[in-house]
Amino acid sequence: MPRIGTRKLYYLLKEEFVREGIKLGRDAFFGYLRSEQLLIKPKKNYTKTTHSKHWLKKYPNLFKDRKPVRPEEVFVSDITYVKSREKTHYLSLVTDAYSRKIMGYHLSDDMEAKQVVKALKMAVKHRLGTAELIHHSDRGLQYCSSVYQKELDNSMIIPSMTDGYDCYQNALAERVNGILKTEFLVEKCNNGKDLELLIKESIETYNNSRPHLSLNYQTPNFIHNKTLEGIPKGSI
Repeated sequence: MPRIGTRKLYYLLKEEFVREGIKLGRDAFFGYLRSEQLLIKPKKNYTKTTHSKHWLKKYPNLFKDRKPVRPEEVFVSDITYVKSREKTHYLSLVTDAYSRKIMGYHLSDDMEAKQVVKALKMAVKHRLGTAELIHHSDRGLQYCSSVYQKELDNSMIIPSMTDGYDCYQNALAERVNGILKTEFLVEKCNNGKDLELLIKESIETYNNSRPHLSLNYQTPNFIHNKTLEGIPKGSI
């Protein structure tokens, strides 16, 4: 986790500080990293990956003002670009809105629906329950396509989309994209094959080792599995 945030890093290290007899609070830790020029410098990059001006059917926003109370209640999806020294690639992600666990992903050289839907198929394969599930995305051509909607229908998943061009309506999915790109995919890979291996390793680390502030410093996989274990089987 080469670019993990300072609060999370302090949470992971504070027990070791105590064992070593190091008296260092969070603010002092910030100050130390700043003095050593180790604080994260934000990156500002933006490439548009959403084409929503098309004639295909759009679906109503079912995620608006809704707060999930269990894993596998709402999946959020998005596409982002990732560059290698070879070319620009496109990463499709499907994330559980409750646990923040990345359930499915796929790296491709284009944004065709037949490529994007592979991330959804992986997410469906990794499901642990069978309760009602909503899939939320932007109004991009790929998500409105017959290929993608057919897979949702076959998996009995209810489609949901942003109302218009408000990026905050799919903020959670975009936030996960940003975490992967700014904290894990720091160095540029030589080609797509190397990038695919790095993405696989990064997602495994993200799901199993990276603490989340919104999860009370627990990991996505821990919250996902623990919560589902505590729910009666008939209700999931």
